[in-house]
Amino acid sequence: MRGNADREVIERSDRFGPLAAWSADRLGEDRLAIARSWPLTIEMSIDGLGTVLVCHSTPASDDPVYTRITPDEELVGMLESVGADVVVCGHTHMQYDRTLSSGLRLVNPGSVGMPYEGAQGAYWALLGPDVEFRATRYDVGGTVAAIEVLAAPVDERLLEQLVDPPDPESTTQYFEANRGA
Repeated sequence: MRGNADREVIERSDRFGPLAAWSADRLGEDRLAIARSWPLTIEMSIDGLGTVLVCHSTPASDDPVYTRITPDEELVGMLESVGADVVVCGHTHMQYDRTLSSGLRLVNPGSVGMPYEGAQGAYWALLGPDVEFRATRYDVGGTVAAIEVLAAPVDERLLEQLVDPPDPESTTQYFEANRGA
């Protein structure tokens, strides 16, 4: 499944500096062609959850920002075409599980590569028969050192966020203040 970072690399976008083009050069055209073929959504049946639609943000786009506190009426409108029981989304990198007034369950498993959980680690979820949030610790210092050895053009602030991840409350407030901006 494809998300906004994948799109940025495929397009060699300069939105986040030279990293996308640098990454695309290292992947090569054959791997980029594979990434271009990835779907925006995947739908599956999971025991205990029913029909689950997995997408990066919404089924139509990898870009809209919403959080665990975005007003229900906005999300119901944004996701009204979804016929699944559960939508698993990412994009804002924070774990949450909520049910909208429409009955649609919305789950964000977190982020492996850029967590906003206030503590180091890879954040994810185990699906079925319910949703179980997980966190896996790993050698963040070694990861940052490897990025530096590769001379990847990563913004220093992103590396700082790996070492000292922002907490979900302040990140939620930031995203809510800047939605649609």
